[in-house]
Amino acid sequence: GSIVGVCYGRNADDLPTPDKAVDLIQQHNIKYARIYDANIQVLKAFANTGIELMIGISNSDLLPFSQFQSNADTWLKNNILPYYPATKITYITVGAEVTEAPNNESALVVPAMHNILTSLKKLGLHKKIKVSTTHSLGVLSRSFPPSAGAFSSKHALFLKPLLEFLAENQSPFMIDIYPYYAYRDSPSNVSLDYALFQSSSEVIDPNTGLLYTNMFDAQIDALYFALMALNFRTIKVMVTETGWPSKGSPKETAATPDNAQIYNANLIRHVINDTGTPAKPGEDVDVYIFSLFNENRKPGLESERNWGLFYPDQTSVYNLDFSGRGAVVGMPTPNSNGTAGGFNGTTKTWCIASSNATQLDLQNAVDWACSTGNVDCSPIQPSQPCFQPDNLASHASYAFNAYYQQNGATDIACTFGGTGVRVDKDPSNALFPSVQTLLHRSLCLGSDAMHFLNCKLVYFALQAMITACI
Repeated sequence: GSIVGVCYGRNADDLPTPDKAVDLIQQHNIKYARIYDANIQVLKAFANTGIELMIGISNSDLLPFSQFQSNADTWLKNNILPYYPATKITYITVGAEVTEAPNNESALVVPAMHNILTSLKKLGLHKKIKVSTTHSLGVLSRSFPPSAGAFSSKHALFLKPLLEFLAENQSPFMIDIYPYYAYRDSPSNVSLDYALFQSSSEVIDPNTGLLYTNMFDAQIDALYFALMALNFRTIKVMVTETGWPSKGSPKETAATPDNAQIYNANLIRHVINDTGTPAKPGEDVDVYIFSLFNENRKPGLESERNWGLFYPDQTSVYNLDFSGRGAVVGMPTPNSNGTAGGFNGTTKTWCIASSNATQLDLQNAVDWACSTGNVDCSPIQPSQPCFQPDNLASHASYAFNAYYQQNGATDIACTFGGTGVRVDKDPSNALFPSVQTLLHRSLCLGSDAMHFLNCKLVYFALQAMITACI
């Protein structure tokens, strides 16, 4: 499945020691981390933690690594072998966003990558440690609509051998994605909700008809379409940086702790659900959140120094659950009994099939929910507890509500192409008017619908009791 990691940048003079930073990472059950060099103390701190580590080779080292194989051999011998495999290194990034660098060093990247790979092969590590390089979204000349995604022609000489290297060695295309910048620089064209995974409307790609509810997915798909346009269909996209700043300069009004929490919490939930993107449904999307700490030595606007999840004293800038199972940001607050209202701990809203939807549209929506939407639809199969009433509307309502509840009961989780409708009145009586209403209410429209099969024995016992009463 998809993974969520954190970027451990150290461009600051007030950070805790590496061992304390790694302790902090472990306390929050983070299993993946990215560092930007091969600092000895940092590599030692990650030893025997089980955390999978991505390490970087800086742009300033590209020239010697690209010129001589011996330089790559020596670097690997001195910076990797003494710590591997106790320190679980899984990726080496050769250069970072070279197309954005002041000095054009892109021509050095692929030769350096080849030399690093050759060094790994000599040691038999090339299948355990993947080699790639990171990019900014500026590597694209066009990213909207996603289906029109295209690489900039000015980078063609760099990209062709790079993509061939990635495809041949099954390495990912690493991209740094920041919807924050898209919103900050063009608020009239990009809504804040769209950037924060909170949009209640959909952006339609006119070429494909695909519906996008957030900028993150749109930018990833733009890359996939750009790769497909060059006939590189097997390369996986990995997001090596993304995040949201918690503080900014006076004009950076969207850089707030609340927005940072909303973006990262919704990002994590979106990624670990393994829904993929509209163009790549079900495809894993690995992401690394930038950054572990605020970094006070970074130049630029105030936001540049405030991307951290933690302050240097290791206190949280805002709360973030890396498991993705915490409360959805912006959802109803719990009642005193710990539930969010409604019966059996469900929310006060449900998602059911619209009475205006056609049978064809409903069937298509159910098919999507039960496949790409990751809804367990076995309960609405023949002889199963939620099969009755045997009609498409009730089956669709089950599938829609299950998807809706497991995806945070947000507006966008009940669209289904216009076939879903949110209701705040318990729909059980209308959908299940028989004597089994109570059963269907608790088992087929509850927030725990995905897990109710554990209660089948209880269900059939109750059914027998009702039959006896009749």
